This record gives sequence, C-alpha cells and structure tokens, in this order.
Amino acid sequence: MALVIDLKPKEKIIIGNAVITNDNQRTRLHIEGEAPILRERDVMREEDATSPCKRIYYIIQLMYLAKDATELYDFYFTSVREVQDAAPSTALLLADVSSHILGGHYYKALREARKLIDYEQELMANVQ
Repeated sequence: MALVIDLKPKEKIIIGNAVITNDNQRTRLHIEGEAPILRERDVMREEDATSPCKRIYYIIQLMYLAKDATELYDFYFTSVREVQDAAPSTALLLADVSSHILGGHYYKALREARKLIDYEQELMANVQ
C-alpha cells in the first residue's frame, strides 16, 4: 500500500537523499518503497537546533536520512546523557526515544523527540 502525501504549493519534501519542491499547485504523491521521507515542516535545519533537545531531534533526523545510522550513535547517546544529567525528569521521554533508536525505528524516534522538545520548552518556561 502506497503512502499518500498531499503537498501544498511550494512545499518541500525529502525523499531519500532528494529534496523535492512542489510547483504552484497542490499535488498528491503516492509513494511506495522504503526510502526515508520527511515533510518540510518536520525538517530541522542545523542552525535551528539551538537547544539540547532540539540537537537530539536533529541528530535523529540525520540518523533517519543516513545510510548507516549507527555511525551517529555515539553522538546521540552523548547528547542524551547530557540532557538527562541536566534534567533528570526527561528520563522517561529519553528512554522512549532511545528504544525506537535501538530498534531502528528512526521516524518513530523523531515523533517522540518532538514531545521531548515540547517538554524542554515547558521546563524553560517554568525557570523564567
């Protein structure tokens, strides 16, 4: 069964190593296969990874798009330890994300990492 994605005018999507930009009209794509797919709204640019949890999201994104994600494991787990040491209350969220990483489910890890970013923002709002 194909994945169906509706693209807005000028919206971008990453499929594998290619960035595809939609034209001036809505488009519906039917995608079959195992290539990693990221919509523009789910892509984090390196310069936008401005907090520890956003950096974790960015690393997971790199894993998802990489040919060999295990090359990024050391970088990922170092970042996870730093976040957990600074904010022990993130432990359960980090465990959920890491279980997806270890299972090779990088897209699911990205979805969970969004929750981690939201939680980090809540923590920062309470500090200020």
